[in-house]
Amino acid sequence: MLTVDFSRFPLAPGDRVLDLGCGAGRHAFECYRRGAHVVALDQNGEEIREVAKWFAAMKEAGEAPEGATATAMEGDALQLPFPDESFDVVIISEVMEHIPDDKGVLAEMVRVLKPGGRIAVTVPRYGPEKVCWALSDAYHEVEGGHIRIYKGEELLGRMREAGLKPYGTHHAHALHSPYWWLKCAFGVDNDKALPVRAYHKLLVWDIMKKPLATRVAEQALNPLIGKSFVAYATKPHLPVETASVDAL
Repeated sequence: MLTVDFSRFPLAPGDRVLDLGCGAGRHAFECYRRGAHVVALDQNGEEIREVAKWFAAMKEAGEAPEGATATAMEGDALQLPFPDESFDVVIISEVMEHIPDDKGVLAEMVRVLKPGGRIAVTVPRYGPEKVCWALSDAYHEVEGGHIRIYKGEELLGRMREAGLKPYGTHHAHALHSPYWWLKCAFGVDNDKALPVRAYHKLLVWDIMKKPLATRVAEQALNPLIGKSFVAYATKPHLPVETASVDAL
């Protein structure tokens, strides 16, 4: 289940991609399938080991084009172990809301992104997220949980302050908002509640089968209750400074 829409966020074979805070690796896997040179980085060593296993399995199964590469590694988003201007593309999906120093993370992403490079940032959307916080303290008051809720313009403003030039936004995963509202209402750790189990089955069916009815419904509902806010931006080329020569 991808949050980044690659029809709005072009990726070319051979691009160097950083999936920052990759989690289970869903976007990293898609970039690998598209022929990129992918680095999936996360501070969770257990998840990184699983991502590395999946990369190896994908290579064995021939799921990635010839020449594509993929590496999974542990790392700190605030101290990325890469030189300046190392990547053509950076993706950070559902991570910024967890990090106290979000400006520091943005600065690091801009540092490792090449001029002209592209970045995709996704965070929980303000409205659906506010409902979750109102229904359940346990939803966000946990170690490593969500510490802030972004308004769209707030996130775009921080991206601009970091030196990025946003060029597009959209919302995603509308069908997931009611699921999380149910989870918060019945208990975030209570997977046995009948409404939660029933809705989860619907989501699994939708992800596996991709029926037209739910695809159309989600597309129609995304502007209203899409669970994620997605922003795309580029890192502008620095202006060329021309030295002036005094005429004699």
